[in-house]
Amino acid sequence: MEQQIWVQDHAVPPPKVAKAESRALVIDLEGALLRSNLDQEALFADAAGSLACLYDAVVSGSGKGGFLDRVLTEAEIDYAHLPYEPEVLNIALAARARGRKIYIAARRYPHHAAAIASHLGFDGVVALAELAAATQTSDTAAPGPGFDAGNFDYIGNGRAPESVWRAAFTTYVVGGSDQLSKQLELLNPSLKQIGGRDFSWRTWLNALRVHQYAKNTLVFVPALTSHQMNLASLGEALLAFLAFSACASSGYLLNDLFDLAADRQHPNKRYRAIASGALPIPMALIAIPVLWIASAVAGLFISSVFVAVLGAYLAITIAYSLYLKKKMLVDIVTLAGLYTVRIVGGAVAIGVYISEWLMIFSLFIFTSLALIKRYSELAMRQEAGLANPANRDYRISDLQIVAAMAAASGMNAITVFSLYVSSPTVAQMYGRPWMLWLLNPLLLYWIGRALMLAHRQAMPDDPIVYTFKDNASRIVVVAMMCIVLAAI
Repeated sequence: MEQQIWVQDHAVPPPKVAKAESRALVIDLEGALLRSNLDQEALFADAAGSLACLYDAVVSGSGKGGFLDRVLTEAEIDYAHLPYEPEVLNIALAARARGRKIYIAARRYPHHAAAIASHLGFDGVVALAELAAATQTSDTAAPGPGFDAGNFDYIGNGRAPESVWRAAFTTYVVGGSDQLSKQLELLNPSLKQIGGRDFSWRTWLNALRVHQYAKNTLVFVPALTSHQMNLASLGEALLAFLAFSACASSGYLLNDLFDLAADRQHPNKRYRAIASGALPIPMALIAIPVLWIASAVAGLFISSVFVAVLGAYLAITIAYSLYLKKKMLVDIVTLAGLYTVRIVGGAVAIGVYISEWLMIFSLFIFTSLALIKRYSELAMRQEAGLANPANRDYRISDLQIVAAMAAASGMNAITVFSLYVSSPTVAQMYGRPWMLWLLNPLLLYWIGRALMLAHRQAMPDDPIVYTFKDNASRIVVVAMMCIVLAAI
């Protein structure tokens, strides 16, 4: 159990006499210097390895303690990209510039604490228990060589023993409530409040990737293609949209946890809520099952078959996050399948038959978009001079073949659509089927433009998401919808 602050003596301590500028700076590792905990970092440094350790712990009966010990022993934590608290690092850099010694106060995992201290250029590690004992007994030599327990500043988050807060010359609390700050200020009037995370709605929008909900509008496609644009069908499709959105957000959180190490090395993905430490890992772990439940409840209002479709979507998403995304081209087929599942879910929601033409067209068009997405990522890495992605089985030298496959899949989608327009089915379903031929040049323009923008590194988002942000793409989509409605 972590010791909490309880102020027993409300008398304000006498003011401290200023000591030499050479006093040490002691920084609590977990919760102050780091925005996360080491066991959480180790757990998701290698998610597949952690699952193997969990299986072994269950089989051997070693329990939670044995499981965490093995994970912490085997984990290769990337100390360079951990979510450090920026304001704490600034204070440490300023202290280092003045020649002061800097120590990390660690409650556990001393080997990882020592590695972090070495990476940051600090002077060493002090066990928090030893520091507390030294401040209680005035044993200035106890914490370690070159460290004076009677002459140091301390940065923590409120979990250290009272003696540490009382003994420190200047104290800083990272984050924390106003009540905690008042309690600590009674122990040490020099207290300053710094850092901390703002759990605003923007943090959650970032973590849940609400902007990616644009992909879930695919559930409305069956209503459009089957000419079921009535309030009842649109209502069912809207409920399906909400169910897929909740399910997708849980998948995004899970994927961000599994991709934690890789995201922190990415120039853009490092700003994601979990990778940056803005959203604590435990909160993400709580949100995932809550979103699953919300998605299932929304699905049950539609049908049990729709819930089965959601279950398939979730299973594929988890398999993708754990394994499939690391396999060349398997990830592309999986992404195309996840797009198509949304269309299937929309058809199930409104109770219509989905034609083989739409399924085949979806396969080719979404394969093209998935390849364009991968091409855009590789092109960005080439422009930035980055190495090949560690969590994808692609190389920057694959750019040309990926672009060729994206263009080929797009052209195949247009060919399939042309054959569909020529089929007897269209003549039966549409009063003016000839108007559907106008969609071909629009599709050709949209796919070609998406590939060109990816080549110019002007498409930072998923192609479908980018469509909702790009004016030209929005015009194309609206024009295509108008043509379909006019052809009915």
